Amino acid sequence: MPRSRASLALALGAALTVPFTLTAPASASAVAQYTVTALKFTVSAGGRTCTIDADLYRPAGVDKAHTAPAVLATNGFGGSKSDGSTDKIGKAFAERGYVGLVYSGLGFGNSGCLISLDDPRIDGRAASSLVDFLAGRRAADDGTRADFVTQDGAGDPRVGMMGGSYGGAIQLATASVDHRVDALVPLITWHDLAYSLAPNNASRSVPGAFKWQWANGFYLIGESQPLLVPNLDPSRINSIPCRHFVSDACATVRTLNSGRYPAHRTAKMLSYARSVSPVSYLKSVRAPTLLVQGQADTLFNLNEAEATYRTLKAQGTPTKMIWQSWGHSGGPISPDPGEFNLSQGNLDSSYVGRRILAWFDRYLLKKSVDTGPAFAYYRDWVAAPGTYGTSSRVPSPSRTLYLSGDGKLVDNRRKVARGSRSYANSLVPTSHSESSLAGLIGITDPAPYDTEGTYAGWTSSPLAGPLDVVGVPRATLKVVSPQAERVQHSGDAADKLVLFAKLYDVAPDGTKTLVRRLVAPVRVPDVRKSFTVSLPGIVHRFEAGHRLRFVVAGSDDAYLGNRGVKRVSVTSGPGETGVLQLPVVGGSPR
Repeated sequence: MPRSRASLALALGAALTVPFTLTAPASASAVAQYTVTALKFTVSAGGRTCTIDADLYRPAGVDKAHTAPAVLATNGFGGSKSDGSTDKIGKAFAERGYVGLVYSGLGFGNSGCLISLDDPRIDGRAASSLVDFLAGRRAADDGTRADFVTQDGAGDPRVGMMGGSYGGAIQLATASVDHRVDALVPLITWHDLAYSLAPNNASRSVPGAFKWQWANGFYLIGESQPLLVPNLDPSRINSIPCRHFVSDACATVRTLNSGRYPAHRTAKMLSYARSVSPVSYLKSVRAPTLLVQGQADTLFNLNEAEATYRTLKAQGTPTKMIWQSWGHSGGPISPDPGEFNLSQGNLDSSYVGRRILAWFDRYLLKKSVDTGPAFAYYRDWVAAPGTYGTSSRVPSPSRTLYLSGDGKLVDNRRKVARGSRSYANSLVPTSHSESSLAGLIGITDPAPYDTEGTYAGWTSSPLAGPLDVVGVPRATLKVVSPQAERVQHSGDAADKLVLFAKLYDVAPDGTKTLVRRLVAPVRVPDVRKSFTVSLPGIVHRFEAGHRLRFVVAGSDDAYLGNRGVKRVSVTSGPGETGVLQLPVVGGSPR
């Protein structure tokens, strides 16, 4: 039976906050008692005055003479300070002796103002006012003051931040406008919303293929609030047709759903999406940052964290990165009992949990502790639970395969046969990677598939031994499409050729697995020129006897794709052919 708008919004709102469930474990390191005090803070944000709803967690014995550092946290999209997930952050760290301040983000729970997508100029400034409270510079609305937080100087509290998704990006936004923040732990969050919502894995200047399922699911949560919250605060109401988001956010969603991207609307859309994204303000982030991103995540994939990591590292901001198993896709938490999931009480026993504790030990408690390797990644092919590989850097492509005209992936350019592979998209999607919200709202997602005649594929020989791929694969392609060439300069980016590149693992019995259901949408900037596609990052072992299959498809039903039918050919010859480059680790055989 179809869900009503209200019931779907409720299901989505509950599901989207599940991955951040944090419960303090009953261990020797988590025994402190604490009190919880509800507080309100009136702030100015985005030209509006509104109230932030927060809870203050104060460990027993912490006072003006016995101070403690603080952890500031807020909810994922659609959640609140007391959603059964976000509040666990305050509890977990209060039991470890930290002061906790957990609040409902602007436009959520009982906090006022419009939803502004973690805009540093709005959400970041609002969070900074809470840092003022922890600094003793301001009181809560009832007069409560915090004179028990460790200070690094006058008005400079020692404070870290932690949270996931929407509660992850707010950390970077806050740290960009307030350099008093001392440590960040953003989980499964974005780098560039323009890429997150309409990814183009070959160009930043041209919008890609719209993730209509993910984007409209979140939009529904935000706009459905009158159905979910009685007596809604007037500061949370915008004008029709944009009820609860800031107007620029609504305009962005309308443009993406329209399927039309003329130059002036495209420029405005990309500019706004990036203005509320770390890509635009990371240069101002100085706080040491431990990035945790999920491998099972088609919303904010591993490429997003890698881009943030490389930027922070290049500018000298202390940063390390972990690729854990779970993200937004395929269900809330990994079934691996050794993976980070504090609802099971494993902050002290999971690899990621111990890394988070060490990060705060180092930068908030000022202990001389090892914060771990620069890069770590979960490996699902290792039998021991919660087993991670580590490296001093993110692996770069090191193995090259060539697209042969006979449909083979070969390991030497001299083996390339002359020929071409062709397909044409249909007016309706004929390939399936995922139903984006399936794992979150509990519906069955069909296995990925491609329809004959609407894709081109190249398959390797069976592997002599296991091949471990860790990082971002890349493909360089040159395609021929007369229909796309004719509309190359139409003035509407929606007319450009759209394709979807992806990598399958093919078992000896022919069973195909689309790795983590990930695809790389591309809106080709100029169909007359070759282009390089950054596929979504993966951590995957292709077992001995398996084959790699690289596919270029004309559509995907989780995305808006081509306007009209376009025939595409990929030609190959020993002198010029497409290449697939893989970041291979260990002693993986050729």
